[in-house]
Order: sequence, then C-alpha cells, then structure tokens
Amino acid sequence: MLSKFLASQPTEVTPENFSEAMQQAIEIEIATIPVYLFTYYSINRTPDQNHIGQIIKTQLLSKEKKPGVLYTQQEVDTIAKELSAKIMVFANKAGASILSVVIEEMLHMSLSSNVKQALAGKPQLVNKVPPVWPAYLPGHEPSFPINRAKLSFDQLYTFMQIESPNKLLEADKKGSPLPYTTIGQFYGFIEDCIKKYFKGAESYDSRRPQLVPKMGYYAQNDIDTLYYNKEHKPKFENAEDSGDLIHVIDQASALKALNEIVEQGEGHHGPGFKVVGGKDCVDCQRFGEGAYDDKKRSELAHFDKFNQLWCEMQQLDDEFKHYLGDDFDPKTLFINNFETNPNTADYPDIIQKVSNLTNAVSSYLYVMTEACYSAEQNTQYEIFMFGIHKSMMWILGSLCGELPNMNYIGKDGLQYQAAPTFENYVFSASSSPKAQIIDLFNIAASAYPNISYLKDRIYDLPNVPLEGYLAKSEQAILA
Repeated sequence: MLSKFLASQPTEVTPENFSEAMQQAIEIEIATIPVYLFTYYSINRTPDQNHIGQIIKTQLLSKEKKPGVLYTQQEVDTIAKELSAKIMVFANKAGASILSVVIEEMLHMSLSSNVKQALAGKPQLVNKVPPVWPAYLPGHEPSFPINRAKLSFDQLYTFMQIESPNKLLEADKKGSPLPYTTIGQFYGFIEDCIKKYFKGAESYDSRRPQLVPKMGYYAQNDIDTLYYNKEHKPKFENAEDSGDLIHVIDQASALKALNEIVEQGEGHHGPGFKVVGGKDCVDCQRFGEGAYDDKKRSELAHFDKFNQLWCEMQQLDDEFKHYLGDDFDPKTLFINNFETNPNTADYPDIIQKVSNLTNAVSSYLYVMTEACYSAEQNTQYEIFMFGIHKSMMWILGSLCGELPNMNYIGKDGLQYQAAPTFENYVFSASSSPKAQIIDLFNIAASAYPNISYLKDRIYDLPNVPLEGYLAKSEQAILA
C-alpha cells in the first residue's frame, strides 16, 4: 500500500523520496478515473425526447397553473417541448464534459509517468485503482470520501473538492473553517524539488521510453466529448490547444508537464478567487480569466467544468420546480438508477459474468499503458491506436452501455440498474491477459448473448504481456 507521503512530509519532496512522491501523483490521477467514468456512464446522453415530453405533459395536466386554473393543452405542449429540449441539451453536455475530464486525467497519469520515467524509473499503473470504496485520495489532508456514484449534486460537489484550486472551506458546527489541501499544492512540492535538485540534463534519462506528443494518444477532439448546445451548434468540451503529452528530457520539460496537469485540473485563479464550502454555497457567478486552461479561453479547467455543471443542473431543477413543484425530479429522466459503490461479487450470476469482463477490459488499459514504458515508439503507437483506443472507446463503452439494461435487487431490497464497477481485475500469470479476456468474453456472451457482437473486436486486441520488459518485442506485442 502506498505510504501517506503527503501526510508524513507535507512540505518537502527530496531526491530520496522523489520516486515515492511521483508514484503517489500517478495514483492520485488513477483514483479519479473510475469515479468520473462511473458517473459518466450513469448519464443517458441521448434520452428519448418524445418519451420525456409525454411524462412532462402527464405531470403538467395534473397541476394547476394557479389556484383553480389548469394549464391549457397548448400551454402543456409548449412547456413540455421547452423542458424536454433542456433535458436533452444538459444530458449530452454533462456527458461530454465529464468524459473530457476523464481523457485529461488519463493524460495526467501519463504526464506524471513521463516525469517519473525520466527521473526515477518506471511508473507502476497496474492494479492501482482503489480496492475499497469509498476511496480517499492518497495523502489528501483533510481526507474526504470519494464514491463511485451516479450524477447528483453531491457527486459534482465531490468532484469540485477533488479539483479545487484553493482551500475549500466547510463550516463545522461551531462555524470555524476546516483547511483543505489541494492537488496543485502537492504538485508544487514536486516542482520545488525539481527546481532545486534536478537542474542539469544529466539527471534525466532520455533512453527510457516515454509517451510522446503529437501522436493523438489523448485526442482532445474525441467525438464523445462533443455535444450540441441549445442553438443546435456542435461544441467540443476539450480545446485543441489545452494540452498534450510532453516528452520529459530536462528541467524545463518536467516543469511544463507538471504545470499542464495543474492548469487543466484547477485553472489559474487569481488571489481573489474563493470557494466556500457547503453544497448550498457553490459559486454560480460568471467564470473569470483564470477558469480556463487554454489560450483561446474556450475550455474551462476541471474544477470550473464541474462548477458549471452543478449550477446548470440547479437551474434545470428550478425550472421544473416552477412548473411541477417539489415532487418531480427531472434528473430521473436521464440518469440511470445506479447503486452507490456496487461490487461485482454482489451482482447476480449473469451480471457478474458481464461485469468481470468489463473490469478485465478496463484493467487491460493500465496493462497496455504501463507496457508502453518498456516499448519502442512504433510499438507504443500500435498499442494505443489498436488497443487502448479500440478497447476504451468501443469495447469498454459498449459493455458499460449494456450493463444498465440489466436489473438486480440491491442489499437494501430496492431495484437497481447494473453499473460498471471499474474494479481491478488481477490477471493470472498462467496465460496472457488477452487470452483471459477472450475466455471471460466467451463465458459472458454465453450467459448474455446481447454482447456477442463484440467478438471480433475482442479477438483483435493486441496481445500485451503482463511483464513490461517483454513489451520490447513487437512480435510479442502484436501477435
């Protein structure tokens, strides 16, 4: 288990503990990925607008416009059309926005890995997803629980806590604030160490493989980060100039890589920026200059994306409340009914089989990425383009889309939709991970034939071994 580095030495990173600090940075980034992905897959980005409209109409017809006065049919039709359109826009934007953060968190994982590879040796990515939920960011002070949970105000508030650029103040019963240590502050400790101790080029090992820029590994303009606004105009949630991988070869490139992580997560807020804790105190004012992470001011930093979603979801609730009162929750129209922190072992047998496969595919992403730090550049490209992109955007996305179609009874006796659990799948050393994924697919497809269409994609995955040093052999990788 990773030691509580930040808790034990909160003010200094040294050459002696630099490797441990960088590994902690990597695991901080990894810890956020399943959380954001779980919430992403809880959103139905393209709900049936006609179905939503009918539900709204039914609700409106049972309400009074004012005491003793009912809505006319024309008013009902107009209001239902307007509200259903707002649901469609928000659901798609929320999904695009959260997925854009996921892509950048994976980029941050690799940027941190590049820094560690250059200065301290190979990063460890496999089986680093938190094994117990609620989870806690390694070394965060004070600690706060992070859940795999569906989209909600509580979940967005947790996201803002993770990405907060300043101390988040939360009033206790006596009204005194509790300090909150930021991720940016932690990266600042690492930057200070690099500035002080790793000045010369001789400190940086350029022979060790890294993930390099301009290869499209973490494409900013991915189709799934696109949504259509209320004017039906397409908008990408990630800006092309917001950042890319950085090849770490000297002090300047190392600091640039770390700065990019902080910029994309927190933005560059001036000294006047203040976050007040408590879900009723989220700042919904206009976003300032420091809220953006790109030169063209077209992409908000992670904290501000989540802040904006929180405020827009509150506006949506307020509009529905105006017409339908407090009894109707519009979020039920586009958010899947996921249980918080589900475990595969608690699912019924058929769902377990599909969930095991999903976890294996998800875990294979980390196997493949870690292998890139032992591979030649052309082999890295094959792994990313034919392995990671294919499994992330197609196989994993398809499986996560199928799971909500299956229902089960939770421990509380209520019915839920099955959710992807994003647990570590520990591959056996007796065969390749790909062979084990194929076996899991055959088992899952026999129990749940609806995923049979994934067969060719599963069989086409690159064969990346568990032992990273074997990744130097292209034939072994691509067989």
